[in-house]
Amino acid sequence: MTRDASDLVFVDTNVLVYFRSNNDSRKQRIATDWLRRLANSQRGRISTQVLVEFYAVAMRGVNPDIARARADVEDFAMWQPVPPSVELFRRAWAVGDRYSLSWWDAMIVGAALTAGCTTLLTEDMQDGLVIDQTLTIMNPFTAS
Repeated sequence: MTRDASDLVFVDTNVLVYFRSNNDSRKQRIATDWLRRLANSQRGRISTQVLVEFYAVAMRGVNPDIARARADVEDFAMWQPVPPSVELFRRAWAVGDRYSLSWWDAMIVGAALTAGCTTLLTEDMQDGLVIDQTLTIMNPFTAS
């Protein structure tokens, strides 16, 4: 799963979205497995940005399941979300410039670093990229 069983793992919005999406059963199964293992081990971390993005996606469509989306946000709020701050902005600017990341990806990477994570689960960034010799980007949907 990660390099060490005690390593913290930051989860990007897309993994949470696949957890609740019925559009791709393989990705849903993988996301569910990751999230369950991280919840059970208390090693999962997210940011306020991830919660906001997840809720926004969950509320799209004709008949969104409001109760389920709110319950999910409440559950994931226990994962010690990294709040926005000027310090986070500065970190995101630095990693964004250094690694040519979009602003939103830089905020995710900055939050993962702030949370002390060694792995970032996302399908939106370069799989295997190591940020600041500390954080490894991992696409959970292509990893063996």
